[in-house]
Amino acid sequence: MSYKQEYYENIAENIIGKFNARGIEGYYCTDREEANAKAKRFLTPGCTISWGGSETLQEIGLLDDLKESDYTLFDRAEAVTPEEKREMYGKIVTSDVYFMSSNAITIDGELVNIDGVGNRVACLCHGPQQVIVIAGMNKIVPDVRSGIARVHNMASPPNALRLGLKTPCAQYGRCADCLSSDCICSQTVVTRFSRIPGRIKVILVGEELGY
Repeated sequence: MSYKQEYYENIAENIIGKFNARGIEGYYCTDREEANAKAKRFLTPGCTISWGGSETLQEIGLLDDLKESDYTLFDRAEAVTPEEKREMYGKIVTSDVYFMSSNAITIDGELVNIDGVGNRVACLCHGPQQVIVIAGMNKIVPDVRSGIARVHNMASPPNALRLGLKTPCAQYGRCADCLSSDCICSQTVVTRFSRIPGRIKVILVGEELGY
C-alpha cells in the first residue's frame, strides 16, 4: 500500500465517523472498480433509477452499466421539449435510487454542492428514496468555505468548458462572481445532516475522480 493510499484510508475513516453522526452512511473503496460494484449493491430488483450530471459516474463506468441493465431508468437527457422535461423531472424526484457525486466534502462530513438549475441539489435534499453519492478523495476539503472556493475555482471552470457555456470562469479559469445567463453556480447547498437516517449514502473512492 502506498503512503497516499494509506492517507486516503485514514482520512476516509475519520470522515465516515462524522457521516454517521450526521445520519449519513459512509463507505470507502480503494478504486473505481470497487466503488462501481459497491454502488450497485444498493439496487434491488425492479427499482427505478436516475442520476445527476457527474463526470465521476462516467469515470467509474456506472452509467454505462446502468444503461445496459434491466432497471427502469429516468434519464433527463432523453427529455427534449419543456413538457417532456417537466414530466421527466416528476419521475426523477420519485425514483427509488438517485446517483450523484459531490462537488466537495468537508473533513467534518458536510456535503457541499453547487448547481446551475438546481435539479441535482433538489434531489439530494428531498424526493428520491435513496441518494448514493460517489466521490473521489480529491473532493475532500477542510471546511465549507474551502469547499465553495473549490467549486468556484476548480470544478466550475472545466465543467463550463465541457458544457460549452460562455461564462467568465470558462474563459479565464477562475470565478468572476458572474451573473451570466449560463451561470452554473446559481444554487449552493450544504448538507450537514440527514433527518432520514441512511437515506444519503456516500462512497468515498481512493482515486482522483471528476472535477
